[in-house]
This record gives sequence, C-alpha cells and structure tokens, in this order.
Amino acid sequence: MPPVAVVADTTHYLPSESVRESGLSLVSLYVNWHGRADRESELGDFTEFYEYLRTAPELPTTSQPSVGDFIEVYEPLLADGRDIVSIHISAGISGTCDSARQAKERLAEQGIGGERIVVVDSESSAGGLGCIALAACAAAAGGGDVEAVAKRAESARERLRLWFCVDTLEYLRRGGRIGAAQAWLGTALKIKPILTLGREITPIERVRTSKRAFERMVEYLQSQHDEGCDAWVVQHIRAPEVADRLVERGRDIFGSEPLIVSEVGPVIGTHVGPGLIGVGGIPASLLE
Repeated sequence: MPPVAVVADTTHYLPSESVRESGLSLVSLYVNWHGRADRESELGDFTEFYEYLRTAPELPTTSQPSVGDFIEVYEPLLADGRDIVSIHISAGISGTCDSARQAKERLAEQGIGGERIVVVDSESSAGGLGCIALAACAAAAGGGDVEAVAKRAESARERLRLWFCVDTLEYLRRGGRIGAAQAWLGTALKIKPILTLGREITPIERVRTSKRAFERMVEYLQSQHDEGCDAWVVQHIRAPEVADRLVERGRDIFGSEPLIVSEVGPVIGTHVGPGLIGVGGIPASLLE
C-alpha cells in the first residue's frame, strides 16, 4: 500500500476501472433534483438524470461535500498511517476545496492527523481533474512522500490543457457558472461556444456549426500532440457517437489509445447541458 493516499471528488468522471487500478479514494458531490438530494457517486447510469434535465422547468442544483463527508473518508486513511493529498474541482466554481480544508483543520485540532493532509485546487474539473488525480496516484504508487505527490499534482495542473464545446450557454447562465463567457450571451443563439476551465469558465472562440466545433476539437488535439502532451482524453454528455469519432481522429494523431473516454456526470452536466464534447492533453511522463 502506498504511503500516500490520493483523494479526489466525483467530478473527475474517470472510468470505474481507472479508479480501481489507481487506488483513488473518492468524496462525492451532490445533485438536487426530483425533490431529493443524491450523492453523484450513487446515481449509476446518467440516463434518467439527463432526460430530466432536458425537460425540467427548474434547473437542478448541485452542492459540495460536507466537512463530515471529507472526515469520513480521511479518518480511516490517517488511521492506517497514510498521508493524504486531496485534489478537487476548481475553487473558482465550487466550495469543495473549502470543505476539504475545513475537514483538515478539524482533524488537526482533534489531534487525528489533519496536518498530514495537503489540499490541492486542481483549477479544473472533469477530464482535467481526472488527469491530475492520476498523475498524483502514479507518484504515490512510486513511493513518493506527500510533498512529492502534491508537487506532481501541481506539475500536472500546470501542463494540463482542456477544451470543451457546449450546445448552448443557457445552462451555464442559469446555473450562475458562466464566468467570462457572460459577454457572449447576447450573440450566443446561433453559435457553438468553445471554452476552457481554469479558475473559472473562460471563452476561447465561437463557431457557427457543430461540424466546425468538432473540427476545432480535432485541431486542438493536434496542437496538444505537437506541444508534447502525448496522453489525451475525450469526454462528452449524451454524445457517444461524436465522442467515438473524436477518438478515431485522436488515434490517427497520437498513434495511441486515449487515457480517458467517459461521460461527464450530473454535477457538471447540470451547468453545461447535454451535447458537450471535450478534449484535453497532458504529458504521459507525468503519469509514470
């Protein structure tokens, strides 16, 4: 067992086999819909949720894990003598990192080892968070101490690049997560916005058609390859056929299989809506 445990929240949307193989521990965010609050980790298939999202008169809401949720995950790991690097969705769009830091402080005050926890703001989510978490897990599996694992996560954050395209800005507007893309709202009816995520949602460019958006995603994968990011990811929301076509084009570019292909779940999906396609890249050396 590695001396350092890596904890992430559920907005990484890694395939379940990647989570198992990496040894990643999880803390779930919540989605509030149908008059109930569900842990995202317990929703399983997302079909029912996205059918609801398309027709719901009011947008579902999402919420961060509680301090208690973090303590429930942290305590057994600390009791096993392991240090913890806890990596989470960008603090610019969620209070998850704050909850993690409060849990760390409470455990330190109680003398249970909170000082052995390092909280890292991924400044990303979805495939970006997934890549950073996998990089940290690789460093932990190699025997790195807590400082080395946290540094690997930070290095991955610096090198990570992630673009995504949404069908409409309406979900981002209604959910209050639109960030700097606010300026596009008045002209967004007939465009496909291409965005990135750092501290906030940031606009990259506007294109007119889904076909052009797809080609820009392919061009972005090519640029990532050219810049030395030889591990790559593809994610989508209710667009598996488009994702498959992106994977085909990505194989031609990279000559390898993608690190991640998965569907983005309800916590992020609530704010971006069905039809999202996203791609990203990171140097494979950070995953070794």
